[in-house]
Formats: sequence, structure tokens, C-alpha cells
Amino acid sequence: MLAVAVGGVSACTPRPDGPAPLAERFFADLGRGDTGAAAQLSDRPSEAHADLNEAWTGLQATKLDATVLGSRFTQDTGSVNYRFTWQLPKNRSWTYDGVLNLIRDEGGWRIRWAASALHPKLGEHQTFSLRADPPRRATVNEAGGTEVLVPGNTFRYQLDAKKAGPALMATARVVADVLRRFDDTLNPQILAERASSSARPLDLITLRPGHRDQVAAALDALPGVVVTPQAAMLPTDDRFAPALVSEVKKAVLDELDGEAGWRVVSVNQNGADVDVLTEVAPKPAPSINLTLDRRVQDAAQHAVDAQGNKAMIVAMRPSTGEILAVAQNAAADADGIAATTGLYPPGSTFKIVTAGAAIQHDMVEPDSMVPCPGQIEIGHRTIPNYDRFDLGTVPMSRAFADSCNTTFAELASRMPPTALNVAAAQFGIGEDYVIDGLTTVTGTVPATVDLTERTEDGFGQGKVLVTPFGMTLAAATVAAGETPMPHLIAGRTTVETGDHPPADPVALEGLRSMMRLVVQDGTATDIRDSGEVYGKTGEAEFAGGSHAWFAGYRGDMAFAALIVGGGSSAYAVRMVRRMLSELPPDFLA
Repeated sequence: MLAVAVGGVSACTPRPDGPAPLAERFFADLGRGDTGAAAQLSDRPSEAHADLNEAWTGLQATKLDATVLGSRFTQDTGSVNYRFTWQLPKNRSWTYDGVLNLIRDEGGWRIRWAASALHPKLGEHQTFSLRADPPRRATVNEAGGTEVLVPGNTFRYQLDAKKAGPALMATARVVADVLRRFDDTLNPQILAERASSSARPLDLITLRPGHRDQVAAALDALPGVVVTPQAAMLPTDDRFAPALVSEVKKAVLDELDGEAGWRVVSVNQNGADVDVLTEVAPKPAPSINLTLDRRVQDAAQHAVDAQGNKAMIVAMRPSTGEILAVAQNAAADADGIAATTGLYPPGSTFKIVTAGAAIQHDMVEPDSMVPCPGQIEIGHRTIPNYDRFDLGTVPMSRAFADSCNTTFAELASRMPPTALNVAAAQFGIGEDYVIDGLTTVTGTVPATVDLTERTEDGFGQGKVLVTPFGMTLAAATVAAGETPMPHLIAGRTTVETGDHPPADPVALEGLRSMMRLVVQDGTATDIRDSGEVYGKTGEAEFAGGSHAWFAGYRGDMAFAALIVGGGSSAYAVRMVRRMLSELPPDFLA
């Protein structure tokens, strides 16, 4: 019996010869939880005692308050109208009115016991049962409203040696054979031995519905195999940003359950529901909305999937910072979310930063004439152009469009030690963004007094490292005129740390014209039929090969693409072209 608070009883002063005084004693005993004393006031104490105990237990009640609303009687029969308020778990309460029937017995009153004394709709051999009604878990949707994560079940497979009995070894052989497609280390003998020595069923594997369907016919009926459904949030499409969606799930899991509803039902002696006596509907949590756009994500995914090397694309809306896509192929998935955390030398895409710093320091303008020799000696380093091409003296915009390493090495060599570091921060590179649902790194651009290092940093080699996410921020900064605050989950605030000076408007305007020339008549002409694209190519060398980069924007969509070890930047340009070809020409124009 639960320890409960004494329930309150109130009424007008009853006539001393009426049934109300006895009813008040009954309610007082019941409110104290003294069901034995309350039952003794009835004409069937044993049945009343059992019914009262079952009521308290079935409701999981912590308190009962009773109020006498009125009474009436004739010579030998009477009734008392009451109001019960049961206090239930989790701050729930249930209030209803009922009638207690009484009879006069040898001059005194007794309760004429029936289950309906506890509730007007309670029949003989019936009692209460409190039921929770959990709401359907909320879904996680992409920007277009389609579902990305939905509630469902995974299936936990175990091997119970006791239930298997003499068939344990035979079951273990089938289990190992059927599950080998998911775990090729399973050994029947070891499974049987471990299951035999375990005090509880041995865990085998947890499968999602599609995988469970592949093995259910072969495994579920085997002696000793135990299958337990477990509530889970499941992706609607395994190919839709799987690494990112996994992180999102961890970030939002505690916000999907909503508020459970509850019911009190009457049940018969067999435990079957008879009637719903009261009901409070569940309150589902609102859906979680992501900024990911399925159209962009799918187009980017198809583009990276066409690559054999590790490949990734990040896309973002410059005007808002909404992350539209984080796509990487299976080879890149092995490194986690490499698109937002993998650090790589950026090669000539970093010339966006170097050119911005040079314009800001009044060293050049897009129309300034600058030298672009085939190679140049700075300090102890010989810097060549690709295949040592030599343009002579050309406008800065042409040196940018044709990606003259020598031009940008020379500019960087004349900059202050912190110039590239500060300029990179103006484009969001080197900043730290804490984004709900997504782990990100932008890059690192160390300030240096070493002339050789600074020279190499100027054309994206040296010690400069960036992520595709960081280069997307840089392109978005050029497009929007300021670095947008990136975010992934609608309504969540991104926290930025680091010294983030504003970008120079004059430098950004100069970069726009130069990035457009890259596409119109430079190193990215392969994409010039894909609309008004602005960009910068890059081929970043490393021991044994080079990475292929392309970063830029079209309309209100900035992007950065990387093929690890992909060689020529032309391959990254074509990868972006393939992405854009799946989108309308005026998409986010």
C-alpha cells in the first residue's frame, strides 16, 4: 500500500441520522490509504477491500481528496454524491463525480458495496488502470519539408544458450553464416562458448529494418535467438548526408519525444480494456527543420559519388549562412565528416585571401599591371607557375584568372607577417564556429616572419590548411559582402569565437570581378555554361600528388569542392558543374 496524504472531506453539516456521517468516515479512511478500515464500513468488506486496493494500485495514486456534494435518504436507503480528485504520477490529477449508495442495517448505515461506488462507469469485477500514451516522436526535415529522420525500430539480436538447449551449436552455425554479411568475424564455436558462459543472452548485432528483413526468415524462429525491437530515429534515405545526419540525430534526440498523454481505463478480471474513463491527449514535439536542401544535397552527392578518390562538396547560402549541402563520397566517409573537419592545403583557391589582402594593403587593384614570370626566386625558394607558363606583365585580374603562382608569391613576400592571417579571418578562415548538429573546422593560417613560409602561404602551400567548409565561407564572404553566420538547425544559434575583423568592401568588389573572369576566360572555363558562376581554382601539391579544388558561388549559393589527390583543378570544376547541372539555371538567383 502506498503511503498517501489524508484526503480532504467537506460538506454542509449533515443530519445526524442520515448516511452522510458514515460516508465521510469512509472517505477519510480512503484518503488516508486505510483501505481495510474503509472496507469495514461496507456490507461486503472482503470484496470492498480488494476493490479499493486494486483502485489505488491501478491508478498508481499518491493521494485522494474527496468532497461530499450532498446526500439524501428514505427510511432504509440513502445516497451520497461525492467528488473524487485522485493525484496521479507526474503531477497528473483526475477529478470526477460519483454516487455512494448506502443501506440502513440494524439502525446504522452501511455502504452497499459495488465497483460503481468508486466510479459510476465501473462494473462488477472491473478496476482502474493508468496508461501512458507517448506521442509519435517528431521528425527531422530538410528545408523543402521532406523527412530526413523518422521514428521507427531497430532490432536487437541475441543468443540465449538456455533457450537454445541442445540446439545451441546448430543455431550458432546458422547465426554466424547469416550474419556474416554484416560481421565477417563471427565464429560458430566462439559464439556457442560465449553464449554458454554468459549469465544473460549474448548480444549479436542490432539491425535496421531493411537489414532485419534480409535475415528474419532464416534467424527469427531458431531456438535460442531472441529478437527485441528498440525505438530509434531512422534515416529515410541512407544516402542522404549519412555522416552529417548521424551528428544531427545526436544533437536533437532529446527534443523529439514531446509530452506524453495518459488515460484511465476500466479493465475486467482478465486485464482487457473495457472503457476509457478519462483521457488527456499527448502533445507531440514540433518537427526539427534543417537548412539542408534536398535538391542541393542530392545534386552534390551525385557529383562526388562519380569520383574514385575521396571527394566532397559543401554548399551554403551566403545571405543567411544556411548550410545547403555537405556531400562526400564513401571513400571520404572513412575519415568522418571530412568536408567540414578535414584540413588540406588549399592551393590556389587561397589566392582569394591573398588577393584580398593585397588590395586592402593598397598593393594592387584588379587593373594594376603585375609581373607573371614562369618562375621566381624568393629567399631560398624557387616558385614556378604550372608548367612554368610565363605571361610577362599583365593586369592583376589576368594573373588571378590564370592563377600565376609567381605573382602571388611576390605579393605575399612584401606583406607584413600577420597580413594573410588577418585577411583569412576576414573571410571566416581560422574562426571557430560551434554549430548545433555539425562539427566544423575552418582552417589555420599562422602568422609568420619567415619569408619562405609567407611566400608559400601566398599561393596556398606552405603551412596554410583549410577545410572545404572554410573555403565555402570564404566564397560566401565575397558573395555576401560579409562572412555569414553558418547554421544547420533552424532556430539554433551558432557561437563564434575568434577575432573576426570585417572584410574590406573594396577588396571584395575587386575579387568579384576577378572571380568572374576565372570562369569567363581563365582556369575554370569548363563551367562557364552553368550560369553566372564566380570562382577560383586550385591545385595543392603534396608529396606524391596534388589535390583538386574549386571554390566560388552562383547567385545565393556558395560552394567549395575538393578531390583529395585529384590532380588538376579541372576535375573539381567539372564536379561542381555536374552538381549545378542538376539544379535549375536560376536556382537561388
